[in-house]
Amino acid sequence: KWLQATYNIPWRNKLASLNFLLASHVWRQDHNGFTHQDPGFLQHVCAKKPEVVRIYLPPDTNCLLSCMRHCLDSQHKINVMVGGKHPSPQWLTPEEAHHHCAAGIGIWDWASNDNGKEPDVILACAGDIPTQEALAAVSIIRQKMPTLKLRFVNVVDLMRLHSPQRHPHGLCDMAFNSIFTKSKPVLFNFHAYPQIVHSLIFSRANQNFLVKGYREEGTITTPFDMCVMNGIDRLHLVQDICDIVSDDATKTDCTTDLDASIRWSAAHVRQEMHERLSQHKRYIQEHGIDMPEISGWEWSDTKKQTEKSP
Repeated sequence: KWLQATYNIPWRNKLASLNFLLASHVWRQDHNGFTHQDPGFLQHVCAKKPEVVRIYLPPDTNCLLSCMRHCLDSQHKINVMVGGKHPSPQWLTPEEAHHHCAAGIGIWDWASNDNGKEPDVILACAGDIPTQEALAAVSIIRQKMPTLKLRFVNVVDLMRLHSPQRHPHGLCDMAFNSIFTKSKPVLFNFHAYPQIVHSLIFSRANQNFLVKGYREEGTITTPFDMCVMNGIDRLHLVQDICDIVSDDATKTDCTTDLDASIRWSAAHVRQEMHERLSQHKRYIQEHGIDMPEISGWEWSDTKKQTEKSP
């Protein structure tokens, strides 16, 4: 309130910003039960004055460094950054990260295969672990349903989803529609409570959003199982895409250009993911750790090579 009250007083110097870095986040609190498993701080910050608050969800270390530099250079703001402290994949080079964070949101062409055409499904994400799981889901989709036109969108600056009339960082409707289209289904894998995303996009043309996020599920378990319990894991995301494809293919009031092979394979892929989820549960109960293909997964597409960041 004090920052907001003094924002437009010309004789007051701007203050250094207050910067929060949340490193112990919900998706890697598998050993802490419910004591640390609550991403509600973002919901609290979202309710504050738009001229003052900023929320950044960098997907990797290079993006975190870019966001940190921007936040430290800023004045008269309350900046919140979320970045885990555990080893994680590096998706973007420093230069790519700089441009991506400056835009605040962007389509990752190397993880998309819509090739500039209208996509069948848009897979969006915000946060380091949701991004990792979303990319893992893309790798499965490319193997199981290679002809599905998928657009991959990553959000760093959460307020880019907001309307420009309600937040200075909000995308104009034309820019928002160019990324998310006006009607295509969007599966959004989010770091915190899904209601935050719904509240930010409520005035947009495209309301065809399925937002996955924290839903108050958690216990002392494995890291991947934390994601499974809340439905943001790669296997549930593939199931969600199969449901979207099946629903789109059975609509009688619209024309769909989905490839026939996708329509017929969706049910089989969904069943396979269900079996892999059951296998995951059996494995962690017996061994107490995640399956090697989960904990050791890497993005192997020739367009992009991943590196482990410290």
